[in-house]
Amino acid sequence: SIIMAAEDHDQFYVRYYVGHKGKFGHEFMEVEFRPDGKLRYANNSNYKSDTIIRKEAKVGKIVIDELRRIIDESEIMKEDDSVWPEPDEGGRQELEVVMNGEHISFTCAKIGSLLD
Repeated sequence: SIIMAAEDHDQFYVRYYVGHKGKFGHEFMEVEFRPDGKLRYANNSNYKSDTIIRKEAKVGKIVIDELRRIIDESEIMKEDDSVWPEPDEGGRQELEVVMNGEHISFTCAKIGSLLD
């Protein structure tokens, strides 16, 4: 498994997905930072017969360290998505993080602003 055991305090993984199913099919964007430093990006839209775009890159330790710092300072690992809006016909967002021996996975409706 790419995520490894959540008990491994050095392990780090982040995945963010936002998408919906509409008149142009399943449209989405997904960004993933894997434990080996691989950054994966996918963007799919069938608008004007577009095809899926996939990109991969390797990021260095300084990028991973900064991402870890941002996540840590945001305190997202302490959040609870039970009161967040459920995914609906407007779409869904997903955030998955493995860090500091913890594993969170949130799913909610697409949120357009902090007021949502």
